Amino acid sequence: MFDAGPLYLENLNAPEKTLVNQGGTSSGKTYSIMQLLYFWAITRKRFVITVIGESIPNLKKGAYRDAETIYALTPELEYYIASWNKTERIIYFKNGSIIEFTSYETEQSAKNGKRDVAFFNEANGIGYKIYWQVARRTRFKVILDYNPTAEFWAHEKVIGQANTRLIISDHRHNLWLTPEQHQEIEDIRNEDEELWKVYARGLTGKIEGLVFQKVFKALQLPEGAKYLGTGLDFGFTNDPTSAHDLYLSGGELYIDEILYDPGLTNDDIYKLLTDERPAKRWSIVADSSEPKSIEELKRLGLPIEGAQKGPGSVNAGIDVLKRYNLNLLPSCVSLKKELDRYKWKVDKTTGKTTNEPIDTFNHAIDAVRYVAQARLQNPQPKATRAKVKKWR
Repeated sequence: MFDAGPLYLENLNAPEKTLVNQGGTSSGKTYSIMQLLYFWAITRKRFVITVIGESIPNLKKGAYRDAETIYALTPELEYYIASWNKTERIIYFKNGSIIEFTSYETEQSAKNGKRDVAFFNEANGIGYKIYWQVARRTRFKVILDYNPTAEFWAHEKVIGQANTRLIISDHRHNLWLTPEQHQEIEDIRNEDEELWKVYARGLTGKIEGLVFQKVFKALQLPEGAKYLGTGLDFGFTNDPTSAHDLYLSGGELYIDEILYDPGLTNDDIYKLLTDERPAKRWSIVADSSEPKSIEELKRLGLPIEGAQKGPGSVNAGIDVLKRYNLNLLPSCVSLKKELDRYKWKVDKTTGKTTNEPIDTFNHAIDAVRYVAQARLQNPQPKATRAKVKKWR
């Protein structure tokens, strides 16, 4: 039924209960695991399969999106599926099996229910106590996947334990990438050796020298926050088009992710943005290296201007952003991933960090930078924070 690759088969044939899928970027690990979950749901009656993410926005851009893609590309699945509750994110199968997608805020909420399979998507964003509560209530298989940017509880408490298999993968295991996509990932080595080990080879790293050291979680936008504008970075085939709203409140910046998708035409961008809110309510600062796209969107009715670019503009924009505390709303799944990878370049001769950022993992960051430079010419001093929840 499925056009399956080596990761699907290795997970399928593994006899161990706990399968730890550690992989580089575009290795196909999440997609392969979702294919396997479909297979188990079809072939086993009344099987309960739970897919857990850090948050619902994370799931919607990860495992849940892959589930939708697999369904669209596999017509045979329609015969086995009774219904799909999009609101509750539960797929019901005719044999009584289900695949449910959820997240747990606390250890207590993770105690509810038992299941046959638990899949922790991007497990390094999920707390160990939540994992432990779910895993001990899972009968058949516990599966994890993640990019190994740094060691976390899976390395300390799961890998190496009895009845556990570690499966390391990278882009070379993904048979459906184009030669250009494979080469783009290999070219990470030109930017940073440590990033290349993590994202091109799936090896556990210790990424140091991040441009933005402190990034905070924000559950919601503060009341009365001032909308500064929306940054727009154009992409198409391999690179995503990125759009992010920037708000100012209490001397801090709040960011909301609106778009982060490849393959979008200008008409697509206009439709997606205006579905979000009317055209006149936008104030967009876009990548000025694409004047034709800016003009087309302007003619469609979007208030849009080109961003300041040129020598030194990247560092200038970074300097503006670093004068503020950055608060990411739950929608900022892709921006968070970029911030976790966005480093200062390292001088290969001396091994010392330079003051030039890498030119990769920056599509969302560029969008935020465009609007910050345009709207925050005289930044306020960074606010002093009380003790708050943060990612780093």
